[in-house]
Order: sequence, then C-alpha cells, then structure tokens
Amino acid sequence: MDSLMWGVEITPLRSIQTDQGDVLHGIRKTDATFYGFGEAYFSSVLPGCLKGWKRHREMTLNLIVPVGSIRFVVFKNHDSCVINTAIDVILGRENYSRITIPPGLWVGFQGLGHNENMLLNVATHEHDPLEFDTIGISELDYKW
Repeated sequence: MDSLMWGVEITPLRSIQTDQGDVLHGIRKTDATFYGFGEAYFSSVLPGCLKGWKRHREMTLNLIVPVGSIRFVVFKNHDSCVINTAIDVILGRENYSRITIPPGLWVGFQGLGHNENMLLNVATHEHDPLEFDTIGISELDYKW
C-alpha cells in the first residue's frame, strides 16, 4: 500500500489469471483501508470523457478499475491546481490497484481505454445527494 498526500492510499490488488477467465480481487473487511460499507456501484466512462469534480463530506471512496483504463485526479482544494499540487493516478488491468479517497477531497476522472471503461466504487456510505458538492469539470484549471 502506498500512502499519498491527504490520506489517499493506493493498494495493489491481486489478479489471478485462469484459462476460464480472471479473478480480480477488490476489497476485504480486514484491509487497512476498509472503513465500512454503505454501497457498491459501477460507473462507466466513455473513451476521452471527463467526469468531475465531486467532493464528499462523509463518504470514503474505494475505486477499482476492472475494465479499461481510467485516470483519477484528486485535489485538496480549489486553488491547489494553481500550484500544481494534485494526485494523478491511472488505474486499470496494467496497474490493477484500488485508490482510497477520504472525504473532503475533490476528485475527477477520465476514460483512457479505447472502449467503455468501468470503475467499481465500494463506498462507506449510501448515496445521499446532500452529502457531496460538485463543480463543473472546467471550473478547475487542470490540464488533462
């Protein structure tokens, strides 16, 4: 597990290849970055598309990319991109890992694969539209 800034963690995950198809590990309740379970959901990202920016107040995200390739960018606050302080991580089968993002951080992502890209979020809380803030992707001057 690699600790990055602001409590963000990258955890390499095990991928087991078999002739019948691969087994891709995700998260266990005994993992150091497991802080509880609220819900799990998949989100698709089309090639080249950008999604963001979102900041959760209570929810911790555990993001895994089993299909395609997705770039995740994390900021602490609006002006951190001005001083070029960001976490920029690409996850997919070539870098099969989980990024854990604690509450209070802005996150955006971009589909990099040639087809549909898929992420799994194992979140600590159920979805609540009053629990997060959003701003448009162009509101932060990040150079994708």
